[in-house]
Amino acid sequence: MTQLSKAKEGIITNEMEAVAENEGLSPEEIRSGVAQGEIVIPSNVNRDRIDYMGIGSNLQTKVNASIGSSKDYPDPEREKEKLQAALETGADAIMDLSTGGDIDLVRKNTLEIADVPVGTVPIYQAGIESIDKYGSVVEMKEEDIFTEIERQAEAGVDFMAIHCGMTLEVLERLKKEGRTTDIVSRGGGFLTGWMLHHNRENPLYTDYDRVLEIAKKHDVTLSLGDGIRPGAVVDSLDRAQIQGLLVTGELVQRAREAGVQVMVEGPGHVPLEDIDTTIQVQKELCHQAPFFILGMLVTDLAAGYDHIVAAIGGARSTWAGADFVCYVTPAEHLGLPAPEDIGAGVTAAKIATHAGDIAKYGEEVKQLDRKMAEARIKDDWQEQIKLAINEDEIEARKGEELRDEMKVMDQKKAEPMEIVDNYLQ
Repeated sequence: MTQLSKAKEGIITNEMEAVAENEGLSPEEIRSGVAQGEIVIPSNVNRDRIDYMGIGSNLQTKVNASIGSSKDYPDPEREKEKLQAALETGADAIMDLSTGGDIDLVRKNTLEIADVPVGTVPIYQAGIESIDKYGSVVEMKEEDIFTEIERQAEAGVDFMAIHCGMTLEVLERLKKEGRTTDIVSRGGGFLTGWMLHHNRENPLYTDYDRVLEIAKKHDVTLSLGDGIRPGAVVDSLDRAQIQGLLVTGELVQRAREAGVQVMVEGPGHVPLEDIDTTIQVQKELCHQAPFFILGMLVTDLAAGYDHIVAAIGGARSTWAGADFVCYVTPAEHLGLPAPEDIGAGVTAAKIATHAGDIAKYGEEVKQLDRKMAEARIKDDWQEQIKLAINEDEIEARKGEELRDEMKVMDQKKAEPMEIVDNYLQ
């Protein structure tokens, strides 16, 4: 039985209890949220114990970090370094998006090392292996796709991005209306090429029941991939994107009816003025399923600083109701990230989601900031380090030279501050 099917039967699982403790909620509140499909707990039945994490309504907004090898950078040891950087800076989940080298080994290492939920995009490996076997992605066999989904589910992957909503109808809408950036999703691109080459519907859509069967067997949470997401702010909320959401909403209902946990992926490149509408439309059309956003990137002009752009969009998106935020690194649009880029991306996303959660949930979340302010007044550096989103940054910047400087500054300000303190008391 899946977490969803158990929740519907009134069963509170160990996973639900763990999430409840982490969130400061009752187990019944978590069970109810899972039963309604508004909370998911990615936890493959084949995977050894992990730190269970909930995504969805009334929970802290979570951060995903994506890593992965490529043809040009196939070294699995490099991916371990990136994984460690993500975990050390507080990523709540990891996605392995490998497209080169020994993909199986990278995924195996990730599943063994990470103590958080791990996600993948099976169409990536199916497509890459199709190139090796048949010479082209478009020659990929339908069975290859389902075989790869099953294989990764058996390996223990907790959640999968599956582009089931990328249909011929959606493509027709895109062709009719036009778009500056066309299709930017790699998974969506693989499937689009296949559909156009064969003049056939997306097999993940036509045989969606088979996807659900695999997911239910292993309790894999489906992350319905946004294969038609806009790749530029000027394309935000176009008709193709909305058409894709309409299809995805139907697939959400079918997943829940089958007892499969499901969330929905979203954009992407969205200007600030469109963020609230984007999330409101997604939540409405997709029946309040947890929303997994990629960014959001609010301008296309900040190459090299896209982690900052995504933090701006991520804070507003969290406030507006996003549940799961994929980080963006400074290397976005430029190349694959180095370990230091991973850390910068995770930290920026953690700052953004916390700021958004303050606005979304109010005083309860703000208590942590109150504690930090109190620690600063007391010059309690140990407490500040404990509370900081990235404690290593404090320790790195507050070296001996700065400590000496602070002592001098403290002496200079001591007398007037004592006067102020006495007055306020």
